[in-house]
Amino acid sequence: MKNIGQMMKQAQQMQEKMQEMQERLADHEVTGYSGGGMLTVTMNGKGEVRRVKIDPKLVDPEDVEVLEDLMLAACNDAKSKVEQYSQEQMQELTGGMQLPPGFKFPGM
Repeated sequence: MKNIGQMMKQAQQMQEKMQEMQERLADHEVTGYSGGGMLTVTMNGKGEVRRVKIDPKLVDPEDVEVLEDLMLAACNDAKSKVEQYSQEQMQELTGGMQLPPGFKFPGM
């Protein structure tokens, strides 16, 4: 029964580490760029958009489609950076242990 106690303790420690990681993700910010930096989108590590900055030179009422495309590109750039940061944090948490493809811990 000693092993069960150790397993429970390890599970609790892993849960605490997961909570710490989720807090770090919420605090960490990344910025996605498009249009040569004329449009930026800043997200936290959970993928929540925090800021959007648009250079006024991009605003053309006759060509809204370009602005929409640049916004999409900046959001995707930021999301890619969030995913990379999350994977790095998960690698650190699991000690480099490979998890099955598509596996996500609750809350991520």
